[in-house]
Amino acid sequence: MSFQPVIPFSGAAGWSFLQRTKETQQTAFESSAVLQRDVKYFEEKIGNIDTAEQLVSDRRLLSVALGAYGLNDDINNTYFIQKVLEDGTIDPSALSNKLSDKRYYEMAKDFGFGDLGIPSTQISDFGVKTIDSYKERQFEIAVGNQSQDMRLAMSLERDLSNIINKTTSESGKWFSVMGNPPLRQVFETALGLPTSFGTLDIDKQLGIFQEKSERYFGDQTVDQFKDPDRLDELTRLFLARSQIAQGAAAYSSNSIALTLLQNI
Repeated sequence: MSFQPVIPFSGAAGWSFLQRTKETQQTAFESSAVLQRDVKYFEEKIGNIDTAEQLVSDRRLLSVALGAYGLNDDINNTYFIQKVLEDGTIDPSALSNKLSDKRYYEMAKDFGFGDLGIPSTQISDFGVKTIDSYKERQFEIAVGNQSQDMRLAMSLERDLSNIINKTTSESGKWFSVMGNPPLRQVFETALGLPTSFGTLDIDKQLGIFQEKSERYFGDQTVDQFKDPDRLDELTRLFLARSQIAQGAAAYSSNSIALTLLQNI
């Protein structure tokens, strides 16, 4: 039986515990025989892959590749993934440029099947980088089996850093946040935005994200979160609001059940 992460508390207390024990818990998790076999297989085989078709035809390789970008659920959508990879990212009409979820864009760019004369699979350290990301995200999934909030909090620093380091405008960075489902969920929860928020015009959403960010953190930019203290504020606000929302939902369900029992 593989190691399962331990998270004894919810909210800020659980987050503090996870931060203290993450290194030890992740090391134990990565010692799993199944994970070790998948990693070894990827290391040995990825250098032989020259095309997107070859990658999607090998389910074990594809599982690790998708897992490195948090796209595990697409393991059976091989035609779609092949199309994303083959189109690349340079052509404005490429599929990855049309998808709101920009994790597909990052995957297509990193693998380079549609953009480069020689794909990144032929670069010596490509497999190592992909495996590191895969192991990190697999641990996050295991954490998510215990607490989805903790999984989202764990991915926050990495995903935000990737966006902050882009050479694009502040508006572009906010659009990247909106195009990353886990990040979007964290921000919507932390800023107290309703579930219907995503149905608004995209430019309207941008304005609200900026206005709410300035109200809660004193700055409307995404770049502010490269400050560890500001990132910690965001994380703790997300966890607090999520915990409150879950408590309210549980209270509401209990109230409904009590009302039904009283009317029997």
